[in-house]
Amino acid sequence: MKLSEQSKGRLKGKVALVTGAARGVGFATAQGFCHEGATVLMTDINSEQGEAAAAQIGARFMSLDVAQEADWQRCAALIAEDYGRLDILVNNAAILRSSDILQESLQQWREVMAVNADSVFLAIHYLLPIITASGAGSIINMSSSSALMGMPHFCAYTAAKAAVRNLTMSTAVLCKQQGSGVRCNSVHPDGINTKMAREIAADMPADVIAGYQRTAPFICQPEDVANTLLFLASDESRHINGAAICLDNTATIHPPYL
Repeated sequence: MKLSEQSKGRLKGKVALVTGAARGVGFATAQGFCHEGATVLMTDINSEQGEAAAAQIGARFMSLDVAQEADWQRCAALIAEDYGRLDILVNNAAILRSSDILQESLQQWREVMAVNADSVFLAIHYLLPIITASGAGSIINMSSSSALMGMPHFCAYTAAKAAVRNLTMSTAVLCKQQGSGVRCNSVHPDGINTKMAREIAADMPADVIAGYQRTAPFICQPEDVANTLLFLASDESRHINGAAICLDNTATIHPPYL
């Protein structure tokens, strides 16, 4: 991740939780938060990789299956007991699979919805009271450009990410009505240069891949997303609430396959 030589302490004194933090955007985000002075709790279902990643940047790791309610109850209890506060929640964990409405099975649909959408509900349901009690805070939900346009080859994924966007808006309005000082925003990247994205490309139809290659879509790096999340986590964005932040180089207004 591209960092300034010296931390500006933009998150000094804040406690942050980042899900799906063992690699990709989650790791880059946790690294940036640590660099800016936050106490960071990283979670992932991959314990071995997560432990190594946390040790690398001076964070703490907790094994967590974001689709399991019991895991979120355990996480909330740990945060309340060990930190007594939570200022930043980044719901980043997700799975990606290429499948259209005719190919998708109900079981596969439910798996994607559980990890990509149910997880965000569970995280906010159990952790918003702790953030509210801390006086203020920032919830950042990782959505996708696909939540804002039609992408037939990602049936369940797009639906889940659209659910994340709408849950973000509902949460943001609730927090404003309560006067809690908590903000909730969603981030909508297009293609990100991560291992997960590269893995899924191998399963996509050749004509779709060719279409993306012809139009040379914008592929951002994990640190590009992480830097945006850092801004949303900091007090610099204290008047941004309920927004859908696009990191897509016009993809949502000019889809790359058109």
